[in-house]
Amino acid sequence: MVMKQFLLAFAAAVLWSSVVSAQTPDFAYYNLSLIWPATFCFSAPRNCISPIPKIFTINNGLWPTLQNGTQVPPYDPAESNCNYSPVAPADIVNAVAPIKTRLQTKWPNLLNGGSNELFWQVEWGGQGMCSDYPQDPLTYFTINLNLAENSKYDPLKALGVQPSSTTAYPISILLANVKRNVGFYPQISCIIQGSNKLYLREVRFCFRRAKPPTQLQDCPTTMDYVCSSVPAAQQSVIFPPPPATISGHDVSWELLASA
Repeated sequence: MVMKQFLLAFAAAVLWSSVVSAQTPDFAYYNLSLIWPATFCFSAPRNCISPIPKIFTINNGLWPTLQNGTQVPPYDPAESNCNYSPVAPADIVNAVAPIKTRLQTKWPNLLNGGSNELFWQVEWGGQGMCSDYPQDPLTYFTINLNLAENSKYDPLKALGVQPSSTTAYPISILLANVKRNVGFYPQISCIIQGSNKLYLREVRFCFRRAKPPTQLQDCPTTMDYVCSSVPAAQQSVIFPPPPATISGHDVSWELLASA
């Protein structure tokens, strides 16, 4: 009888452990990606909203990330790989209604004709459901906005350079500027355009896991694989200015293309 009770207790403990593991994502920090719309829209400007925002906007909300820099996969109900019964993406639109105006400004869908609401649902499914706020999308999105709207983390200030269609900035200089201005190293993300030129796509800040996350830390890797895929001597990026806007239409992409 004693052995049977022990085995039952052990089985219950194992079951509880698996439930806790399923409900608590095992991650170390959050990765907040701020995207430069001019770069995002450069390859296909007619597919982007107009006017193109002249500020860095949120691309990926606070993304739970392991200590080695691996991002936690999106929520999968079949595997219960993070939180237990998070709010479904379809149910977040009403929840975030009080901050909709802020979201439209700082977290827009950059694709022309794209739905902001659908974009936010995708972001919630990819990052929010596995965060520390699985049942509270309003708080999750508000925290993202509070960080992204904080002038301290504005890449336009932190990078220490101005957008230019003719200057390629060494990534090492940009990283050093952010370290000096913010106190910690970010991760810089690039795309390759034209004749194998690197363009600045995102600046990603890493925040220690907390409720709410407020403390920065050095990102484990300071460049994504695209930035680091070229030889060190070629690791410079073009930080293109937004195109001029005339009568509601973005122009001057030809200048960027020939840079």
